[in-house]
Amino acid sequence: MLWSLVIFVLLSLLLVLPLRWWPPLSSSFMMQRQWQSLGTEDGHEHIAYVWVPYERISPHMALAVVASEDQKFPSHNGFDIDAIRQVWTRREDDKPLRGASTISQQVAKNLYLWPARSLFRKALEAWFTLLLEALWPKQRILEIYLNIVELGEHTFGVEAASQHFFGKPATQLNRQEAALLAAVLPNPRLFRVDKPSAHVRQRQQWILRQMRQLGGPGYLNSP
Repeated sequence: MLWSLVIFVLLSLLLVLPLRWWPPLSSSFMMQRQWQSLGTEDGHEHIAYVWVPYERISPHMALAVVASEDQKFPSHNGFDIDAIRQVWTRREDDKPLRGASTISQQVAKNLYLWPARSLFRKALEAWFTLLLEALWPKQRILEIYLNIVELGEHTFGVEAASQHFFGKPATQLNRQEAALLAAVLPNPRLFRVDKPSAHVRQRQQWILRQMRQLGGPGYLNSP
C-alpha cells in the first residue's frame, strides 16, 4: 500500500509539474470527444486546438471566464468553500443544484479526468486541483484553462474558437465577443456562439455587467 501510494504521487507529479512550462499536446476531454465521434457521420472531423501563450489572449477573454465561472479565482486556493456550502444547502432543501467547481478544478478535470460524476472521480479531481495550485502560478492555471476549455463542437481553446467564430486571433477579441464565448461555457455542446439563443444573449449581458463590477482586467492581478 505504501509503495502504491508513493508511485501514485510520483506519477501525479510527472503529469502536472512539466506542464508548468510546456503546453499540453492535448487533454483528456479532447481525446474523449474524438473517441466519441468515431463511427458517427462527423467522425472524420479533427479537434480544433491551437495553443497560444497568455500574452496572446485578449485580457477581456481572461476576465470574462473569471466573471462567468469563478470570481474568487485570484484569491482562493483551488476550492470555493462558500459555493460548496451553498450546494449542500440547496441539496438539503431539495432545490436545483448548481455547480461549485472553480477554474482550477475544471482544469484538473478537463486535462486529466472524465466528466462522469462519482466519488472516486471527485477525489481525483480534488487531488489534482491541490497539485495545480501548489505547483503552478495562478496565471498558468488560467492560461491552460483558456487554451483547453471546450467552446464549440470539436473546438477547444480561445484561439481556435476566435478564429472559427469571429475570423480573428484571440488577442483581438473585444468585450462583447469575449462575453459571448464565456456565455456558452455551461454547456458548449448545447449553447452555440454562432447561433446564440435568447438565454445565451442574456447570459452574455450578465457577464458584461460582472466584468464591469469586477473593475476590468486589473482584477486578475488581485492578491
